[in-house]
Amino acid sequence: MSQHQDFQSFMKTRQHAAAAYVSGNAAPLARVVAHESPATFMGPGGGAVQGADEVWSRYQQDAGRFEPGSTTELEVLDMAAGETIAYWTGYQKAMAQMKGQDKPVPMKLRVTEVFRLEGDSWKLVHRHADPLAEAKPH
Repeated sequence: MSQHQDFQSFMKTRQHAAAAYVSGNAAPLARVVAHESPATFMGPGGGAVQGADEVWSRYQQDAGRFEPGSTTELEVLDMAAGETIAYWTGYQKAMAQMKGQDKPVPMKLRVTEVFRLEGDSWKLVHRHADPLAEAKPH
């Protein structure tokens, strides 16, 4: 089986982790994030976090902003995998139950994620997500 096929299977695990995350549960994400540096996160609120411990701490903190009942979907526009590096890019759409909010909050993010093969498992080493800005006519 090629690394690309392995990565396609892994993306089902990544989708499950994303769904749990937006319901306030970061535990499934812990199984797919890198726990060794380098690692980076450029979140939708701006700024950047560097270092595996710092990135994981931020993911845990941010997951705590969500309530159970949220939904999310990863819409992959492109993905590829080599022997040790893989990526996907596309959109993450969500209806998020946020703490302190009465109604679900719709979200649509542009996302690029990069993964490193560690042993026999893909690990998330970089995530860049920002709110989708609709294209303006030229």
